[in-house]
Amino acid sequence: MTDKVVCARPTDSLFDAAELMLGAHVSVLLVVSDTNEIVGIISEADLIRRAEIDTAPAKSWLLRLLEGKASADRELTATRTRKIGDIMTKEVVTASEDTPLVELVERLQRHRVKSIPIVRDAIPVGIISRADLVRAVLSREPHCPAAGADDRSLREAVVASLDRQPWPIRSPLTVVVHEGAVHLWGLVDSEAVREACRSAAESVPGVREVKDHVRLAPALTRGGS
Repeated sequence: MTDKVVCARPTDSLFDAAELMLGAHVSVLLVVSDTNEIVGIISEADLIRRAEIDTAPAKSWLLRLLEGKASADRELTATRTRKIGDIMTKEVVTASEDTPLVELVERLQRHRVKSIPIVRDAIPVGIISRADLVRAVLSREPHCPAAGADDRSLREAVVASLDRQPWPIRSPLTVVVHEGAVHLWGLVDSEAVREACRSAAESVPGVREVKDHVRLAPALTRGGS
């Protein structure tokens, strides 16, 4: 799972939600109460397809933002005043940290969702997506049993080691540990950062080996004049 979840409040505006998603490079926000319990979830898709209350226009707010200045001004004003609680999904499919992978897959399919928040005593501690499940399956060695408590502790130590490092990472790496082997997934901006991440994982006591699936992010290019 991804440990670093991005949360918002029901009273935050839709503009706030969009800014959070863009700034944190995530497509889903968990909506939590004042006691940090999950009360909803909102995705990029929710923002794109949302309709105005009572009017239900045929076009999404994003399309109307692109149609012209007057339309964009009205839409931006509405986006700053409308609240996340107005459009969030309130019935959230969750799981615990001990939920087997098979059950997670079944929940994703049964409820037709793309990600499942992981909770401990109703408080979110992570989120797992379909991509995370694919990585977990690919990280398993043939004929090896499921990950145990030692692997979970080792994973926590690797994540903590990565968090302590000063280098910039575009988004948190996904860390999967199986039978002492650490698998790293994600995007970084340079080969130096990639090697630093690998070294940080290798330095954790108990790590048998590090399998590096980290890729370099595509470079941003600017058109010439």
